[in-house]
Amino acid sequence: MPKTKKWTIWAATALLAIIIGTISIMSTVEADGGSTPGSVDDPLVTKAYVDAAVEKLVKQELEKIGSTGGGGSTALEVVTVPWGSKLIVGDGGEMIVRSGKAIAYSSDANGLSDLTDGTDIKPGKAVGNNHLILNPRGERGVEADPKQAKGLIVLVRGEYKLLQ
Repeated sequence: MPKTKKWTIWAATALLAIIIGTISIMSTVEADGGSTPGSVDDPLVTKAYVDAAVEKLVKQELEKIGSTGGGGSTALEVVTVPWGSKLIVGDGGEMIVRSGKAIAYSSDANGLSDLTDGTDIKPGKAVGNNHLILNPRGERGVEADPKQAKGLIVLVRGEYKLLQ
């Protein structure tokens, strides 16, 4: 066979292989994505658009977090508890006694969780100052020790109420 005929057959075979390979790749791309980048189905967006969309989603999530637990706040609030009153913190609420001598209060036999020491504080027992205290559930909180004549200053996160 002459060289030109071999060259023509080789070139035609190579061209046919390239065409088949291209068709195979294109069908794979179509099957995976189903849309062409930049088309109506897959538009290009700017960084400013993505930033604005993310900011909107973050604000929505923060609003959800702030309203969890029936409207309790995620910020610490300074609460003055007069002597003879009880501070009752909502379920999952946190408190830190800043001044005064506090004792744990509970409507049942269960107490408060001292997250600083990793202990359970039974009703009527002392609550340490500057300790992070968690109210797991129920009508629980703190009151001023009856042996002192002044009230308490407590930082509270979550819902709370003062009882006389």
